[in-house]
Amino acid sequence: MIAQHMPIIQIILPLMAAPVCLIIRHPHVVWIWAVAISLLCLPISVSLLMQVMDTGTIVYELGGWAAPWGIEYRIDTLNAFVLVIVSAIGAVVMPYARRSVEKEIPVSRIYIFYSMMLLCQTGLMGIAITGDAFNLFVFLEISSLSSYVLISFGTDRRALTAAYRYLIMGTIGATFYIIGVGFMYSATGSLNIHDLSTLIPEMAGSRTVQAALAFLTVGLGLKVALFPLHMWLPNAYTYAPSAVTVFLAATATKVAVYALIRVTYTIFGTVDFLDIVPARDLLMGMALIAMFVGSAVAIYQVNIKRMLAYSSVAQIGYMILGLSFDTVNGVAAGIIHLFNHAMMKGGLFMVLGAVMYRIGSVHLHDMAGLGKKMPLTMAAFVGGGLSLIGVPLTVGFVSKWYLIQAALEKGWWPVAALIVVSSLMAVIYVWRVVEVIYMKPAGQAAENATEAPMSLLIPTWVLIGAAVYFGIDATTTVDVAVAAAEALLGGAR
Repeated sequence: MIAQHMPIIQIILPLMAAPVCLIIRHPHVVWIWAVAISLLCLPISVSLLMQVMDTGTIVYELGGWAAPWGIEYRIDTLNAFVLVIVSAIGAVVMPYARRSVEKEIPVSRIYIFYSMMLLCQTGLMGIAITGDAFNLFVFLEISSLSSYVLISFGTDRRALTAAYRYLIMGTIGATFYIIGVGFMYSATGSLNIHDLSTLIPEMAGSRTVQAALAFLTVGLGLKVALFPLHMWLPNAYTYAPSAVTVFLAATATKVAVYALIRVTYTIFGTVDFLDIVPARDLLMGMALIAMFVGSAVAIYQVNIKRMLAYSSVAQIGYMILGLSFDTVNGVAAGIIHLFNHAMMKGGLFMVLGAVMYRIGSVHLHDMAGLGKKMPLTMAAFVGGGLSLIGVPLTVGFVSKWYLIQAALEKGWWPVAALIVVSSLMAVIYVWRVVEVIYMKPAGQAAENATEAPMSLLIPTWVLIGAAVYFGIDATTTVDVAVAAAEALLGGAR
């Protein structure tokens, strides 16, 4: 009986748990509560993915109301995979958060922090699971509003400015998205995503429908932080508390990419709008620029959180580039990179959280000599850095290998070459950090540093270990990504 209600339990669990934090209030008890809820969400996500792989798409009608009149949760391979990513990151970040949060957030606000984290996780999983375009907007706002609060908790006063900028940009993005939904509804009379995918082809030439695609793409482009709509992201990642940066970097943009895939390949896929409107060329151009601009700016950063934030702009470029190929291998590469980037970038930001915990800074010159003072923590940074570069036996290599294959499959040798060159740019900014932490004497900041506590190290190595494990044996992630890509492109033809 419970098994058939797993889709709604997945959302209700963290949603109902969030206000309970406001009642409990005790920092340690609230943390235990948040960890328990996050750990419960992960097996539910995994069971849903296994069920989808075994029996096909799961359709859950809320309140017994049949779609399109009622809201339905429609779970296929792609969104089940995204659910696993979000819940897995949540299950690792919550245990990690205790020591980090106690150091960076006043005790009187810790219960609000965990309440917002659970709400943010609810919103992100809701975006992935819903089969209704307007309901997706509702979950988008739940995750965004809680993100603004979480970012504002940063110790630096600039965290407030970063949260405000994200609020402005996020509101503009959400407004564009909802205008696009309004256009679709006025043209079709439906908000159900599956229903829209069957109605849109009948009015492919309609200016209303084309305008809807434009608004949806720009709105979600802002949420994805696709160049040049990325200006909110560097400050948000830099000044947010360490645990918040880990969670948002590993999940928020990935879920936004999922929403863009859903719009492009499910709602508009059957009429091949990527050909009718020059959206493919536009996405490819923006993705390629993002890959180079993000990496180039990252090279010059002295705040390592900011460096990794600009690196994320480049990595988002890889995801969008895969989607723009409009082939099974290309879309699969983009989907694989959703998972792979969550692992490696989450692990890298956890390393910086541990550094912040020990020396109170993540500036490059303050990290001199940390290789000897914090050997396990810095080894994790090297592991994550190798994955960012795309060295074989790491998940970064798997993503880029499939991207290059997809480019060569289309005969686009220059694009394949650009993927390799942009990957090599990551060597520069990763090496800058490695050189300072291993080859320079410990400065004043790091002089008395000791290894990070196990409560920070274990979650860090879980993600870095996953980045290596799934780089050596990528069978599972590749199989899921290819199945998702085939399902998307099957519906798009």
